[in-house]
Amino acid sequence: MKSFILFATVMVLFLGIGVNTILAAEKGDAAKGKTVYDNYCAACHGPEGKGDGVAAQALDPKPRDLSDAAFTSTVTNEHLYKVIDEGGPAVGLSPLMASWGGMLSEADINDVIAFIRQDVCKCKYEKK
Repeated sequence: MKSFILFATVMVLFLGIGVNTILAAEKGDAAKGKTVYDNYCAACHGPEGKGDGVAAQALDPKPRDLSDAAFTSTVTNEHLYKVIDEGGPAVGLSPLMASWGGMLSEADINDVIAFIRQDVCKCKYEKK
């Protein structure tokens, strides 16, 4: 019985640390995300995420306005992650939205999502 209690205690501690680590990783670092966003996203989405970057002029359809909190708050972080990682076609969007998974790490993508949520749309996902 003592060994079961010890085992259960160790598992709770292990899982608790694992969950906190996962949540911290998903949260991302908005300051780091701004740097990544500026280097990889701003050319199309614009410096403020309005879809008006210098490359946007040549794109049809135009890039998504990520500053539109009414829209961006309806999109999960998982959806944003998939779009950034795998590109627009992975979620039925424009093939002009490139896949950045080969260039960006998981942490980079989570940092960009944190930046979008904190500084661009100033919103979080709101389940409808």
